[in-house]
Amino acid sequence: MSLRLTNTLTRQTELFRSLLPNQVSIYCCGVTVYDLCHIGHARSYIVWDVLRRYLIWSGYKVTFVQNFTDIDDKILNRASKEGSTMHEVSERNIQEFYKDMDALGIMRADRMPRATKCIVEIRSLIEELEAKGSAYSIDGDVYFSVMKQADYGKLSGRNLEEQYINADKRMHKSEGSKKNHSYDFALWKSAKKGEAYFPSKWGNGRPGWHIECSAMVKKELGDTIDIHLGGTDLIFPHHENEIAQSQAATGKELARYWLHNGMVNVGGEKMSKSLGNFTTIRDLLDKGVSAMTIRFFVLQAHYKKPLDFSDEALKSASKGWKGLNSALSLGTNHGEILGWSKSIGRDKEHDNPCKEILEEELNQFHLRFINAMDDDLNTSGALAVVFDLARPLRALNNQIERREFSQKKSDEIRTLYKRWTLLTKLSNVLGLKPEKPMNLSSKKDNNIEDQDIENAIAQRKKAKSEKDYIKADNIRELLQKQGIELIDKQGGITEWIRI
Repeated sequence: MSLRLTNTLTRQTELFRSLLPNQVSIYCCGVTVYDLCHIGHARSYIVWDVLRRYLIWSGYKVTFVQNFTDIDDKILNRASKEGSTMHEVSERNIQEFYKDMDALGIMRADRMPRATKCIVEIRSLIEELEAKGSAYSIDGDVYFSVMKQADYGKLSGRNLEEQYINADKRMHKSEGSKKNHSYDFALWKSAKKGEAYFPSKWGNGRPGWHIECSAMVKKELGDTIDIHLGGTDLIFPHHENEIAQSQAATGKELARYWLHNGMVNVGGEKMSKSLGNFTTIRDLLDKGVSAMTIRFFVLQAHYKKPLDFSDEALKSASKGWKGLNSALSLGTNHGEILGWSKSIGRDKEHDNPCKEILEEELNQFHLRFINAMDDDLNTSGALAVVFDLARPLRALNNQIERREFSQKKSDEIRTLYKRWTLLTKLSNVLGLKPEKPMNLSSKKDNNIEDQDIENAIAQRKKAKSEKDYIKADNIRELLQKQGIELIDKQGGITEWIRI
């Protein structure tokens, strides 16, 4: 079986074939940098990170480009409220973006262009569209003429009435009055008083949102790429408009495969900043939710399906990750007891276990994992394989930590080591790597003081009173890792013992 992906453009699951042998070009729509990223962003960038990792692991040379939209109404509004500049708001949030993505183990893109650094290319592309009759200018604004694209709507499959409703919601009334047709969208916007702007033949202004990505794709990867990525909320109008303007300019298809991830929902509604129902990545990390728990939570569902976010779902993911983490940490924590070589775990990050001589049982795990991932990036199926592979390793870890471990035969130790090595490699394809528990004590010997324990219990009690049960459970688990068992009694009293 070879990799099959669901292509939004054709509405079919297709066998993946790259334009060039063993090379893949990918463009991923990035964030508008006016604020911190939320769990919806985490979902999108985690699943596309897994796609990238799997392609690399499968032997492809991947060029991955992800943009920053660093000029936008939201950024300008934020700068105005803060009394700062567009650049200051963008730069601050770009650095915060890196912090969050690095924490989640998301590989940085090979190139991360910014809209404000591609103004020359954007203006050039607009001029080309105007010269070909696909764009027109009015009073310093430039619009794309949608009705001149016969196949407009092929990505979203929307009829003209639906397109009109959606387009009308996104445009200012003053813009609508200038357009030749209500479907047309802005390529260049004349600057309003006090706004940041760039010079152009049409007057001072700034690019429209859609043209930025078309220009950056062309600049960084060429006229046609293998894969274009984004959330389902970008299918229309953003990706639809990208296709229209790029195709009008080059006469070529923009991307062979269009992949879109499902939304994160809260109480049945899409998580978004506009609805105010969002939770930032930073919020969760600051509360003590581990980065790998977030990643594990995201990968439990197929990337195309909606993902329901709740404290209970996150708590369940935390328990699942805790079990897998104990197996992954086995070599680091107990390799010496098991007699494993100190060189374990130093294989190249994306080595393929197929290159090794594996016992039949381990080879079956490997093949099951590939079959799951080849099936439209079925990460939930891949996780099931990883869990099966980890089961005896988790049991072994528990035996060692309970001091119930008895030395095993050398051939059994070698088999367990091979199993752990394969587990480590397959988990790494999913971006899941062992985590050390957060220390409540700063002492290097980890001998937590009585007062530190009492302080932690007070924090746990406060978290429970605020119904932040994830944080309360995390505190209990952190104390357990340091040999402290909590005993909850009636009347809200918590006692503790060293174990």
